[in-house]
Amino acid sequence: MSRLAWRGGDRRPADRVAPVEIFFDLVFVFTLTQLTRILEADLSLPSLGRVLLLFGILWWMVTGYVWLPNSVPPRRATQKLLLFAGMAGFLVAAVGVPEAFGRTGLVFGVGYLVVICVHLLLFTQAGIGIALLWLAVYNVASALLVVLGGLADGAARYELWLAAFALQSVVPYLVPRLSWVSVIASFHIAARHFVERHGLLLIVALGESVVAIGISVDVAHLTAGTVAVTVAALALPFALWWTYFTETGATEAALERAERGPRARLALRIGFTHIPLLLGIVVAAAGIHSVVAHPGEPASVHAALALAGGVALYLAGIAVARQSLHVPLWWSRWVTAGIVLGTVPLGTVVSAWLQLVAVIAVIVAMLALTGHRNRASTEGVGAG
Repeated sequence: MSRLAWRGGDRRPADRVAPVEIFFDLVFVFTLTQLTRILEADLSLPSLGRVLLLFGILWWMVTGYVWLPNSVPPRRATQKLLLFAGMAGFLVAAVGVPEAFGRTGLVFGVGYLVVICVHLLLFTQAGIGIALLWLAVYNVASALLVVLGGLADGAARYELWLAAFALQSVVPYLVPRLSWVSVIASFHIAARHFVERHGLLLIVALGESVVAIGISVDVAHLTAGTVAVTVAALALPFALWWTYFTETGATEAALERAERGPRARLALRIGFTHIPLLLGIVVAAAGIHSVVAHPGEPASVHAALALAGGVALYLAGIAVARQSLHVPLWWSRWVTAGIVLGTVPLGTVVSAWLQLVAVIAVIVAMLALTGHRNRASTEGVGAG
């Protein structure tokens, strides 16, 4: 089959996010749910380390499936069916997440290999030349390390999966002439689609935290106080949503202004800033679960740190993104993150409920104090 027939002769760039892409993201949010389950079951540093490693491996292909439809919009049935195959691989990998370091390591690895292969198959339609070959070398080698890790036991699994993560996200930058980094300008980025897709991905991820709120409610002992705590808990992801979407205008404007090569490099940086955003949501969701389950009691140190630390991590991602785009007031997000971390003693000494209210109040105060100047700076970036 010729490439022209494969694509049906449709060379139009991506414009809006296709419904099938949103459907794909719904599968990814199941992965976030699984990662949150790990933390809910064990809020400890070793557990957090395992979540970070799994997320690091998976995120590379999540962002890969953002770049893919940006270059190859899924307009034909064959493209949509292949995306479905990628979804199936992601679902299998997600099913293996909770016990990935135990009995389902191979399930996780095989699902991940499918995700990689489908991604590369669809990317053959993008016309990116030698960049595709370099992408294939690193991605396939990394996926095989993940599969081998699933077959290994004990420390060997950790080592192989750390190597897989490094091969994806670190090594290409250390040897740019021997990786896709040297030909990053081959990738065309449609700014509007890129920003919209990341925004929708974040909305779906925040939806996972809403699920954490709902399933934490003790419906057998439902009281007015429980309802009040549940509503307050919902206000936190809403505040995080609001914080994120004050940034999207500046992001799209910066991408639109950049030439093809610098635009692709800026897109990479934007993608990396979403790592703390999504990780923050996962960690904060575990903290929210604890608050809703035991609102009137002092929180454990781990639960209080999860709530405040997850929100602080999220705000740090926003701060780095604003800095990368040269948007003023980026420091306000760092300051707010520090204040949020300061609420931990409130949760551990007084109550989890009071800490939650304090965290929400801090974010709302930040939005209120910087709102007018933020709109002005965003307009300035767009006009630059």
